[in-house]
Amino acid sequence: MNFFKSTLITLALGLSLGSAYAQEQKAATLDQLLQTIRADKEKDAATNAEREAQFLKDKNNQAALLKQAKDNLARERARSDALKLSYDGNEKALGEMEDKLKVTMGTLGELFGVVRQVAGDSKGLFESSMITAQFPERVAFVDELSRRKELPSAPEIERLWFELFTEMTESGKVTKFNAKVTSAQGVEAERTVFRVGTFNLYADGQFLNYLGDVNKIAELSRQPAGRFLSQVDDFQSAQPGELTALGVDPSRGAILSLLVQAPSFMERFHQGGLIGYVTMALAAIGLLIFLERYLVLSRLGRRISDQLKTDRVDPNNPLGKIFSVFQANKNKDIETLELKLDEAIIRETASIERGINTIKLFAAVGPLLGLLGTVTGMIETFQSITLFGTGDPKLMAGGISQALVTTVQGLVAAIPLILLHSVVNGKAKGIISVLDEQSVGLMAARAEQESRA
Repeated sequence: MNFFKSTLITLALGLSLGSAYAQEQKAATLDQLLQTIRADKEKDAATNAEREAQFLKDKNNQAALLKQAKDNLARERARSDALKLSYDGNEKALGEMEDKLKVTMGTLGELFGVVRQVAGDSKGLFESSMITAQFPERVAFVDELSRRKELPSAPEIERLWFELFTEMTESGKVTKFNAKVTSAQGVEAERTVFRVGTFNLYADGQFLNYLGDVNKIAELSRQPAGRFLSQVDDFQSAQPGELTALGVDPSRGAILSLLVQAPSFMERFHQGGLIGYVTMALAAIGLLIFLERYLVLSRLGRRISDQLKTDRVDPNNPLGKIFSVFQANKNKDIETLELKLDEAIIRETASIERGINTIKLFAAVGPLLGLLGTVTGMIETFQSITLFGTGDPKLMAGGISQALVTTVQGLVAAIPLILLHSVVNGKAKGIISVLDEQSVGLMAARAEQESRA
């Protein structure tokens, strides 16, 4: 208390001195200055007394507030102790109730665990099943049931059984339903989809694929061979009760995906590269030569047969030309006549055998080109091995395919050309043989006439 009083007196003196200094500047005489100081001192004393009274009043209020705060603290501590006792009691009661629940449930808890496990297994089954394309909402149900922590209800358990039973029964049905199908160009449209068990989906004569990860039905980007597509057309147009052949995939799409990845005939053809193109071009040229020679030789053979059946000389066939040469030189000596006939036969032989050796040449070149393609393909394969190693067989597949395909193309070109060469060569030899035979006959007849003369 004394400290606060001395502090207030000091402050008052300071203020008085400051005020006195300020009044000194305004006062004209010392008496005025003294009066001013006295008035200020009285004023400051009153102010200090007022301040002291206010401080004492506030001090009493602070004591009351402190007492109120201590009372509140005591009440809250008592409330905290009561809540702690209630919490401990609730914890004990909850533990007793959990134990009672476990005892009450017994094997029922194991049943619910089995339900969740079956729901999780069913989720994987349904996601990959084509039946889900017709019933897509069941995947979300089994997924939610497999992740739920609370106990499932009886209707939910019954629905799980129903979904499993639906999967079993629908796997043996052939049915159709409307669904959105994404075409190979990415356009989605509503279409009528045919489903054969869990094996295949069809629409508009095309094979479809069910994408379980996105729950969509899409056309295969590449369809299998035409004979399978024709079976799909027959199946979709069949009447109820009618039996039709249909290709199904028991692996649920795995075999079909491998089947459509197999290269077609034209893709195999293009795998041969430039050497394969040259080989097949030679085979095509050889085939055209064969066709031309076969037609020409067949026509010549018919004309020669007609010439043998008549005495009239027809100069439009090789035998008629031989007869014309004989008629023109029959009065000459036998040596000259023989030379003229040989000349005519040689001239006709050249035209008859024209192009036949070319077929034989192409038949010989075909396997050589195939061997060249094989060597080139193996070089490409070893270059891939040098650059990338043997870790990925796909990097070597191109060179190996070229090596094998060109070999096949060379054999495909050579084998038919050899057979075709034999055909046209036999026809040509037959015609030449007839010409030689008739020429010798004419010479024999002339020699017989001279011997009689």
